[in-house]
Amino acid sequence: MNTKTKRRLVVVTGVIVVVLAIVLAVVGSGGAAKTVTVADALSGAHDSDRVQVSGNVVDNSFATKDNVLTFEICDPEGDESQTLRVSYDGAASSTFGNGVTAICTGKLISADGGVELVASELVTKCPSKYESATDALSVSRLLEYGDDIVDTTVKLAGVVGEGTLTAAGSGEPRFVVADSQDATLQVPVEFDGALPDAIVDGTSVVITGSLSGSGSFVATDVAQEG
Repeated sequence: MNTKTKRRLVVVTGVIVVVLAIVLAVVGSGGAAKTVTVADALSGAHDSDRVQVSGNVVDNSFATKDNVLTFEICDPEGDESQTLRVSYDGAASSTFGNGVTAICTGKLISADGGVELVASELVTKCPSKYESATDALSVSRLLEYGDDIVDTTVKLAGVVGEGTLTAAGSGEPRFVVADSQDATLQVPVEFDGALPDAIVDGTSVVITGSLSGSGSFVATDVAQEG
């Protein structure tokens, strides 16, 4: 083997090594996450590991600052006093809210003396709930009652307005409910709980709550009409 051939072989080998290193780095960073419990995550045994942790969102634990959503989850089948802090730099689904099951994938880091999951993926799940519209007020009837029904607990039936669904904690109404017969009649709905997965634009819903003095409907429960 002459000198020129040897040099070519060295160069080719070097290129192959670099390419393999890049491929391994990419595969390693996007590899399958290890499924662990909230308690496992808090133990510190998985620091810097890519993990997937599932738990229920602790009521009113969430906040959004500089487009980063932070919240806490607990294990409904374990010690609910143990909570894991999660941060997520992304848009949360409209199903996100109090008590919803959150499946969080990312890396665990030590932060402020504790453990935090920096999530790159967030999936939320809430079982479908159905409620009869019997005895529920229509949006038009609710607006007719106006101040006479403020702070009175009622059931309200209507349709989710197109493009109005937002995530809990966004600072905006959770969605707008429109009258099923006249879509121009609408009421903004405030709700921090978990919305069922099946609720999307145009879904017929039954909402339990009360009309506030500001004109929004403060909901305690939202279900799909069934």
